[in-house]
Amino acid sequence: MTGNNEARLACFDRWAQQQSLPAAAVPPAPAVLADTPPPTPVDASVPATRVVTAGTADGCRDRQYSSLSRFWELEAGTDCGTFGFRGYRPLNVSFGVAARDPETPTSPAIGRSALVDRPYQAQDMRIGLSLRTKLAEGLLTGDDPAKKDSLWFGYTQQSTRQIFNEDLSRPFRTTDHEPEFIYVYPTDYKLPGGWRLRYGGLGLNHQSNGQDLPLSRSWNRVYLMGGADLDDRYVITARIWKRIKESTAKLGDPAGDDNPDIEDYIGRAEVKGVWNFDRNNQFGVTVRNNLRTSGNGSIRLEWLKAIGDPARSNLRFHTQLFYGYGDTLIDYNKKRTVFMVGISLVDF
Repeated sequence: MTGNNEARLACFDRWAQQQSLPAAAVPPAPAVLADTPPPTPVDASVPATRVVTAGTADGCRDRQYSSLSRFWELEAGTDCGTFGFRGYRPLNVSFGVAARDPETPTSPAIGRSALVDRPYQAQDMRIGLSLRTKLAEGLLTGDDPAKKDSLWFGYTQQSTRQIFNEDLSRPFRTTDHEPEFIYVYPTDYKLPGGWRLRYGGLGLNHQSNGQDLPLSRSWNRVYLMGGADLDDRYVITARIWKRIKESTAKLGDPAGDDNPDIEDYIGRAEVKGVWNFDRNNQFGVTVRNNLRTSGNGSIRLEWLKAIGDPARSNLRFHTQLFYGYGDTLIDYNKKRTVFMVGISLVDF
């Protein structure tokens, strides 16, 4: 019995000693976690077109940016790099019908009026090719993480073919060539009504039809441009230009100017409005004016409907109505009404 009592006392003593041991210390949080600052609150002044989510498979075509930012690569998140080919104006194939047959080309310049009136038809096929590439970026913005300026080269070619005119062996009636250099500077100015001015820029443009006398037509111009949008539903772009006289005309030779009055017909300024009705339908209107009392110019109405998923396909069914001067370069001083239907490949 005594032995059992002593064993119980020894066990109790060991238990009491364990209860008096110091408690295990909890190690402090690692310095990295302890020094981590609280999350930065969202700045409401930053435009909605800035990156707000992780990158997507769309890369520089990410649709969380505005259409103008994606088109001109105005921000770091929409930068596709230099010397890659992108669409400019829509690549298109369409069929057009005019209110009347084309008139005989004329110009007030000496030796620039057609000598023979060819029996062209009012119906034709239109073929449009337009590409551009970015030559340089960060010229003035440098390494700014929020915006990127850029220098582009663009080339546009528009041809009309008398595809139904078997008597003339279906010739190409016109082909207009239009190379240009474009500098684009990103902006983000708030305008009334929620609009934002997204960019400004300037360009140097040459347009000619590549024909010899008496059908030669060409001109050079320098222009200022800008673009604004509203929630990516509405987009307005504008250009105003000044014609550069032909070098021989500057020397006093009026015969060296193919079309000295071209601005009085085609115009001196252009405004284009686009309404993205939904993801499948886009409506546009382009107005040109000569900024003179005569009010000459043109208006172009457009409807583009997506073919397939617009998030994956750039093909569009394209309907267009043109009224005014400058349908083609050879017709710069002839007022025409032309309705066109076709397929377009928009920016890619």
